[in-house]
Parts: sequence; C-alpha cells; structure tokens
Amino acid sequence: MEPIRKHNGLVYPINRANIDTDQIIPKQFLKRIERQGFGQFLFFNWRFHDDGTLREDFSMNQPEYRDASILVAGENFGCGSSREHAPWALQDYGFKVIIAPSFADIFYNNCMKNGILAIQLDEDTVQTLIHNAESTSYELTVDLEQQIIVDTEGTTVQFDIPSYHKQMLLNGWDEIAVTLTHESKIEAYELQHD
Repeated sequence: MEPIRKHNGLVYPINRANIDTDQIIPKQFLKRIERQGFGQFLFFNWRFHDDGTLREDFSMNQPEYRDASILVAGENFGCGSSREHAPWALQDYGFKVIIAPSFADIFYNNCMKNGILAIQLDEDTVQTLIHNAESTSYELTVDLEQQIIVDTEGTTVQFDIPSYHKQMLLNGWDEIAVTLTHESKIEAYELQHD
C-alpha cells in the first residue's frame, strides 16, 4: 500500500445516510479475482441508466467532481454486507479519504486495511463540509500525522484515529507487513522450537 501522510484533494459530497456496500459496488460486479478494475462500477446503479449511459442527474457525473479524491457522506456509510470490494471500488476510482459521521464497523476496518483513511466527524461538521462542497469547488488537506483537516479558508478540524490504524496508514503497511516488522522475533522463536 502507499503510505498516507498528508493528502490534498477535491471533495465529492454525497448527502445520503445508510449507503450500503451493494450501492457502493453492486453484487453483479463481484466476479473479479483481483483488486483492480472495480472503480468503473462504483455507485453503478446511481451513475448509469439501464442501457449503460451516464445519468446526468447524478452529481458524481458532473465535471466539477471528476477528480475528487475525498468523499464526504452521511452517517452509517458502508453498512450492509461485509464485502471488501466496496473499499476496493472506492480506491480504484480514486478516493483516498472518506469522511462521515459514522461507518459500519467491517467497512471501516476494510478501508484502513486497504489504505483508505476513514475519518469520523460529528454530524454538524460533516454537514458543513457537504454544504461547502455542494456550493463550490472545495478542497481539503488531510494531515494524518497531525490528525487535522484544513480547508482553503484555513478552517481546521481535528480528528481521532486509533494508533494502530494510524501507523499502518503512515507506513503503508497491510497486516502482513505489520507481522513482518516482527520477523527477527519470529525467526528466533522458530529456531528455539525446531
């Protein structure tokens, strides 16, 4: 995984609560065996008509959000099934940070394990971010080391993150890489128990 220390990006707001993993990546696209290529199917039923053409009425299809890398959404984001394909689709599309008032637990952990920074903020702050992003081209800088979010006006918001997840993201580690940080101890144990 790529380490995340500081990320500056355009915000895409989706002011909906309870967006489940089937809405993020519908079940018919779960046949792939690799992690890449899911981004094209992100929010498929909202982004496309039945004939496969883009829906002009869905905001994500608007040119002003085309390069967004920070998603701000309503509460309980990522609920429903535990499919890991949901963070894969978000990441493959280009999102590096997701901000919401709350996340489904499994989805939250899957994001962190796959290199997406999921940030939980209070409802009022999230609604302010959504409003700003709906009103104008809105960018945020997310500083994981300092655990702060800063907008272009200089407004600063602090966020919490478990230290384990913070270290994984700062170092670009997945769980195997975390295990390998203890490689010398593992080898010493194996030598003693041969």
